[in-house]
Amino acid sequence: MGLAAAVYGLICYAVFLASFLYAVGFIGDLVVPKTIDSAPSTGMPQALAINLVLLSLFAVQHSVMARPGFKTVWTRIVPRVVERSTYVLISSLLLALICWKWQAIPPVVWDVSTPVVRSLLLAAFALGWLILLLSTFMINHFDLFGLRQVYLRLRGVEYTPLNFSVRALYKFVRHPIYLGFVIAFWATRTCHLDISCSR
Repeated sequence: MGLAAAVYGLICYAVFLASFLYAVGFIGDLVVPKTIDSAPSTGMPQALAINLVLLSLFAVQHSVMARPGFKTVWTRIVPRVVERSTYVLISSLLLALICWKWQAIPPVVWDVSTPVVRSLLLAAFALGWLILLLSTFMINHFDLFGLRQVYLRLRGVEYTPLNFSVRALYKFVRHPIYLGFVIAFWATRTCHLDISCSR
């Protein structure tokens, strides 16, 4: 069970990395084949409905699967050692689904064309993602993404939850991970009516 859990945990983490990196390109309109501003393929009402469903699925999954009551029932089906990895896997797949099925809406709310301001926005975009990533290490990146749990099982060591320590950015901001995402999302050259943004 220890080796199987470790392999599963690594696969889940790899799926997270792939979806996370794609999301950076998707939101930033960088490199990836489909971005948040790709040509729309449906009318505005349908696009808004689809985007709302996608975001709702992601939000509900994050909220429900994090609740202790759900975990109690869930771990009767999924081994406790891979419960966190499974959470990460489902979250990552839903993020990938958002990137795949997102519907752009053309009307522009703002468009910054000044080169200096655009460069500053790009720097803020990168800073936002950096804050998000570093924030995970401030609380224990490997526990957050299920790797510590499967590693301990592989070594035959019983898992013990980590105590939350208020340090670094957490001394000043309650949710630095959310802060990083908000900065990255809004540091945009162009913003469309559906609040989709691009560099």
